[in-house]
Amino acid sequence: MKKIALVGLLIGTGMLSGCASSMPIGTLYTDLKLPISATGAQGKKEGTAECKSILSMVATGDCSIETAKKNGGITKVSNVDWEANSILGVIGTYKVRVVGE
Repeated sequence: MKKIALVGLLIGTGMLSGCASSMPIGTLYTDLKLPISATGAQGKKEGTAECKSILSMVATGDCSIETAKKNGGITKVSNVDWEANSILGVIGTYKVRVVGE
């Protein structure tokens, strides 16, 4: 019984003592759309780049702005946004969206 109480205490302490991150990530579920940068100019083209993670242990893909620009045929960037979707850290999808000309 003492071992179960100790494990519960360690898990609870770990969950409550985490540092605040620069982006809001949910432990159980995450579905976010966040801005990275914007110039205020309007763009007609859109390109995306995507990465995936499995069990928060393996991550693959290319989420670079350059890849998103290439995928959308964009040479002049006006906006860059970031999207994240993760359930329990089991499967996550991360996307960079670039808008421009």
